Amino acid sequence: MSHDAPVRDVSPADHAARMLMIVERLKFARRATQNFLADLTPDQWYWSPPQYPTHVAWQVMHVAVAQYSLCFRRIRGQLPEDDAWCPADYLAQFGVGSAPRSDDDGRLSVDEIQRVFDGVFERAVEAVPKYSAAQLAEPVDPPHPVFKTNLEAIEMAPHHEAIHAGQIAMLRRLMGKKPLR
Repeated sequence: MSHDAPVRDVSPADHAARMLMIVERLKFARRATQNFLADLTPDQWYWSPPQYPTHVAWQVMHVAVAQYSLCFRRIRGQLPEDDAWCPADYLAQFGVGSAPRSDDDGRLSVDEIQRVFDGVFERAVEAVPKYSAAQLAEPVDPPHPVFKTNLEAIEMAPHHEAIHAGQIAMLRRLMGKKPLR
């Protein structure tokens, strides 16, 4: 099936297979990211090179809130109960247009970051296969320059995480860590 095939016209088996493929891509991207995080100390999560104003903590939270937006908020809206596992104030703090903070004020603990990062991912892996072809064929609202439908938004989630996994890998190298591969 081509990427541009109308989602509404797919068989239930083809839809299920496509959802499984997306889940596998989400899992692949997450394994790569977790591999880069496994040996970092809490100080290294917030280490920032002078020439590049970012740190691992921001990268990970940005991935979490983006995955929430791509896999939930754009498709079914933001629900009050979502705040328990992806607090609404994190969307502004780590979402599109945000910038990493270099000061110690308001720093999240690594445990809190992992809680949100893992919580969004676990829910996405569970939710993605349950979306109907009709839901996923709907255009995204608000419009986005990269993807047009809810399906394309979900398909973007593992690609987005992989981009940021690469940035985390670069931060590791700048810390003086050896490459993992």
